[in-house]
Amino acid sequence: MNPIRLEIYRHLFTSLAEEMGAALRRSACSPNIKERRDYSCAVFDAAGRVIAMGDHMPVHLGAMPMSVAAAIPAFGEPAPGDVVILNDPFEGGTHLPDITVVSPVLSGRDVVGYLAARAHHADVGGMAAGSMPLAREIWQEGLRIRPVLLMRGHERVEAVWRLIGANVRTPEEREGDLAAQLAALVTGERRLCEMIERRGVHEVRSAMDALLEYADRLVRHGITRIPDGEYEAADLLDDDGFGADPLPIHVRVRVAGDRITADFTGTAPQAVGGVNAVASITMSAARYVVRCFVEALIGQPLPAGGGEMASLDLILPESSLVNARPPASVAAGNVETSQRITDVLLLALAAALPDLAPAQSQGTMNNLTVGGIDPRDGRPFAYYETMGGGQGASAAGAGLDGVHVHMSNSLNTPIEALEHAYPLRIRRYSLRRGSGGRGRHRGGDGIRRDVELLVDGDVSLLTERRRHPPRGLNGGDDGACGENLLLRDSETRPLPAKTTFRARAGDVISLRSPGGGGWGAAAAEPHA
Repeated sequence: MNPIRLEIYRHLFTSLAEEMGAALRRSACSPNIKERRDYSCAVFDAAGRVIAMGDHMPVHLGAMPMSVAAAIPAFGEPAPGDVVILNDPFEGGTHLPDITVVSPVLSGRDVVGYLAARAHHADVGGMAAGSMPLAREIWQEGLRIRPVLLMRGHERVEAVWRLIGANVRTPEEREGDLAAQLAALVTGERRLCEMIERRGVHEVRSAMDALLEYADRLVRHGITRIPDGEYEAADLLDDDGFGADPLPIHVRVRVAGDRITADFTGTAPQAVGGVNAVASITMSAARYVVRCFVEALIGQPLPAGGGEMASLDLILPESSLVNARPPASVAAGNVETSQRITDVLLLALAAALPDLAPAQSQGTMNNLTVGGIDPRDGRPFAYYETMGGGQGASAAGAGLDGVHVHMSNSLNTPIEALEHAYPLRIRRYSLRRGSGGRGRHRGGDGIRRDVELLVDGDVSLLTERRRHPPRGLNGGDDGACGENLLLRDSETRPLPAKTTFRARAGDVISLRSPGGGGWGAAAAEPHA
């Protein structure tokens, strides 16, 4: 395909995915989606290969090809208006709150491609409000949806809608957010059909193939710029919440020509608590790290889909922290272990590319969920939020303060929106000055966020880097560890990194996120 025309299609597909995300955000009900933007959208070809992704959540996007692959058989004979829904981590999903909807786009009876929209729902049932509890098994975490039709020919499959509504605490909000995801699919279908009408189905398919081939060629070229060799690293998860600590994640990265293999042999077996990551999460983190290095090495961004990454091979021990099997609990695997997998891959490749690899960022999403009965209307509520922290410094400069890093790309919930939607009050929101590691370039500072409950409620925390700090690089100092505190009756009590408990009205949950690691040795202080 003519390079100019290929570039036009590259932007067309990218803008299609971005417009899907905008439709989802504008239509959503929950603050977690419409304010924090905890969603992702993508475009796939007829074989389920990713063509374009929106600038959304890396942990979602890298795992979405497995979701589409799991959804395709559930369509049977695809028809216009069909939509498959799923969230099962062991069948195409990541963790239960991330619900994915997939629809085909047809030209006549032929499938041209698939569209997918994933969003983190603030509650999908389970043992605790928010569906991010300290759990021992998957069934405690919420409703598990294997790939099944949600819409058939533009008509609701009412049995599935009723099943979902009966198993969540906030059914109206869930239905509203699912409707927003369907709006994203309709938006994407309309734009892709416009392309087909204007240019013809043959050219659109050719553009998809050409973009995939181009992206994979760039990836292979970038990998050849990494020195051949074996690079090894290990890092630790603090604990699983049930006494298993610390938990090692080990990787050996082999680079040979235009291929890269990440072997996670030596990683801890899957744990009792929910820090277990399914294979799609590990693939997502590995794709992200390879893409970061490749784009830096070739000096240009990859097409939005990133290609098939056929040059990337993973070796994942069965029933381990990076390849969990049923009935493992997995809520924190998506949000916490994904960050540590990213950390360990970056650390391994730092030996090969010391001037490109950053020091470690906060390495956690600082997950907080609160649920109970809202006294304003007597109905259940479920609040979920992740929190930013310090970014690791690099050769390019200091790390940013108070940002979401690596596998998270969301925002905070604005205080006004949070206090309007929930019986909660923000007592303090500030940077943790000095929490970033010192160095030639200083790591970014973490955040302190104090949330007061105005009503009794269930609280769950899934956090990391409370014992093992983010590491500095090339002589830079480590960032400060995070802290979780309960402020009750003028007393301050430490909270575990991972816990579920009943809180009282007036309790304040104080989350203090880690700082990023420093990069390079700091200059010596001059003598007085």
